[in-house]
Amino acid sequence: MNTQIEEQLSGIANQLRIDSIESTTAAGSGHPSTCCSAADIVAALFFGHMRYDPKNPKYANNDRFILSKGHAAPLLYAAWAEAGLFPREHLLTLRRLDSDLEGHPTPRLSFVDVATGSLGQGLSVGVGMALCARLDQLDYRTYVLMGDGECAEGSVWEAASLAGINKLNNLVAIVDVNRLGQSQPTAFQWDLEVYRKRFEAFGWRTEVIDGHDMEEILEVLGAAGVGDQPLAIIAKTIKGQGVSFMADKEGWHGKALSKDEAAKAIAELQPKAKSGLAEPIPAPTQLPMPKNEAPAGYPATNYKLGEMVATREAFGAALLRIGEVDERVVALDGDTKNSTYSEKFYKKFPARFIECFIAEQNMVGVATGFSTRGKVPFASTFACFFSRAYDQIRMAAISMANVKLVGSHVGVSIGEDGTSQMALEDIAMMRAIEGSVVLYPSDAVCAEKLMEQMASHKGVAFLRTSRPKTPIIYNNDEQFPIGGAKVRKQAAGDKVTVVGAGVTLFEALKAADILAKEGVGITVIDAYSVKPLGKDVIREAAKKTNNVVLTVEDHYPEGGLGDAVAGELSVDGVRVHKLAIRELPHSGKPEELLAKYGIDAAGIVKMVKSIL
Repeated sequence: MNTQIEEQLSGIANQLRIDSIESTTAAGSGHPSTCCSAADIVAALFFGHMRYDPKNPKYANNDRFILSKGHAAPLLYAAWAEAGLFPREHLLTLRRLDSDLEGHPTPRLSFVDVATGSLGQGLSVGVGMALCARLDQLDYRTYVLMGDGECAEGSVWEAASLAGINKLNNLVAIVDVNRLGQSQPTAFQWDLEVYRKRFEAFGWRTEVIDGHDMEEILEVLGAAGVGDQPLAIIAKTIKGQGVSFMADKEGWHGKALSKDEAAKAIAELQPKAKSGLAEPIPAPTQLPMPKNEAPAGYPATNYKLGEMVATREAFGAALLRIGEVDERVVALDGDTKNSTYSEKFYKKFPARFIECFIAEQNMVGVATGFSTRGKVPFASTFACFFSRAYDQIRMAAISMANVKLVGSHVGVSIGEDGTSQMALEDIAMMRAIEGSVVLYPSDAVCAEKLMEQMASHKGVAFLRTSRPKTPIIYNNDEQFPIGGAKVRKQAAGDKVTVVGAGVTLFEALKAADILAKEGVGITVIDAYSVKPLGKDVIREAAKKTNNVVLTVEDHYPEGGLGDAVAGELSVDGVRVHKLAIRELPHSGKPEELLAKYGIDAAGIVKMVKSIL
């Protein structure tokens, strides 16, 4: 190996340590000790190995770097400053309100693809990026720097499994084994064999190294891409490396150095520190760029009024229809493709379909990885199982990711499978995600048109689909903009505005016919867009029914459709009454369950009469 190169990179590592200490001391908070442990690895990657354009971090064929241990953000920022992307003095704005150098990285920064800091998620995103490189026939590699503490998270091993199954030899995981967690030493401390055996069990090639030996680091990085397995580098490091009073000492996690302590630390590091500004960085290969452009339009739907089609079936049909003209669309499944009907897409476009198996956390993380590369990923499973991946969904929103989630088998209307399969919290869960869109179609036309809206919309979007077949009530040319609602039945003199969605819309229409025979008119509205809510449509209808609204939903009352309507309209003096599932449900036939829990036509009729 070239000793001069090794000394230069080790010197850059010391400068990265100094930058991390100075920025966290200026901020008065942060994690300098964990930055110090990974500095040699980051210096080797950014200034001795990775191929990227330092002036254009978004270039499609740049090698990708994910800082899964997001609390080491100052180290990442220092690396890009040393690469010349922005002036080093900007590092001293760390964690300030007027700075995008936040405590943990977010894509507000051009060189950050995905938000990290909720540990154990970076490898899943890396799997998505590596799969996308293969799909787009690009030769960039994805490097994921992880902490040893986060390897306690199950999502890490979900990702490791999928990477091994798919033989992603363009993916490199680097575990910074610095032994010390936040509150105590990690479970395995420096027992590197534990990590080696675990990665090998999932089909990875492994290398165990001294994470402060630059010659070793460069040697194993130089072998990245060899063979057909992903590479896991298990690096023994010292937390606080280079600073004598902090190295391998407990109590330094998340603690900035005082000015005096920082001065002492920098005095130890400075003699061998070197700048990375003049270092030549290998350029990425110039290859044809992927076609990540939206089509001019989508093929028309072809349903007949009155035809019975489940909205979950319509999702599968729409995924295929949209995917035929939109090359950005990829599909991810959690071993439910024959129930969600995403298998239609799989059979036509297997290269754009990722079977993630029963590992929903990883599925959402992989989808986020695809979205960072310009794809439009549709991840589907039973809606209740998305609750397992809620933190990944939350982080996707923080990552400003363009992720589409489709949950089927919602509510008691699924019938005999029972409570564990009934999504009754999913609307509340998805509504709480900042910037999310929550859609709930009643018929197949609506479902397919909402899929088009989702493909065109930027951000996290959730489509709630039903198991039972429902009649087509909309013409094929009907439009369903996000944030809208449809008045399905209305007449002068109506007493109550009833708002439903999905299966309850049809129960409301039945109730309207029953009540009409008794001389009571009700307005019926299809709230297909739960967030943003079609509040103007509902408000105008409510004005004509003495500001009385009844919501009906196949969902628990907390956070569902009723709360959405009440939250928007209560300020207008609208009285909102709610029908929802108010107890733990039981197995049974769908119609029996709708009746038992009071959200069928009879329950609506009874409630309307009690209101009047």
